[in-house]
Amino acid sequence: MAVRVIVVMGVSGSGKTEVGRLLARELGWAFHDADDFHPSENVRLMSQGIPLTDVQRTPWLVALRHLIDSVLRESSGMVLACSALAKRYRTAIGIGDPRLQLVHLDGPMDVIRSRLQERTGHFMPASLLESQCALLERPTAEERAITVDIRESPAALVKQLIAQCSDGLTAPHVL
Repeated sequence: MAVRVIVVMGVSGSGKTEVGRLLARELGWAFHDADDFHPSENVRLMSQGIPLTDVQRTPWLVALRHLIDSVLRESSGMVLACSALAKRYRTAIGIGDPRLQLVHLDGPMDVIRSRLQERTGHFMPASLLESQCALLERPTAEERAITVDIRESPAALVKQLIAQCSDGLTAPHVL
């Protein structure tokens, strides 16, 4: 079964949005950022440096699952930038379905912390990095994730991902 959705996961500051947008553009697929699906109360809490509970994340995960299911019903493809830090969250959005490919952006915490400190205009403060790292469950073999090192440039990561995914992709413009 061909891949129709690529979920780019990682902690805040790992480059999910930038890599996801570039990857979607190269594939001719839609791009969505999971941050855009958080209820306003979640955004308010995170912007105050308060980590979310699983109960607070539930509406967000449900909305993401609906988005993914709608893409799978159509004949299109999508790249979704989504933290998806815990395996239970990945399961909730459908990871395990062979039409979904999980990509884990991974790298040294000092690199990620530096990126977060330089970032402007995002609700997620650098102070939440520790809670995200504590929550992170690295993908298991059964999740078939592709893990890439964020110290590479976003363009290099996209080339690497397309090379690794290309045999299983279904898209109108696969390179």
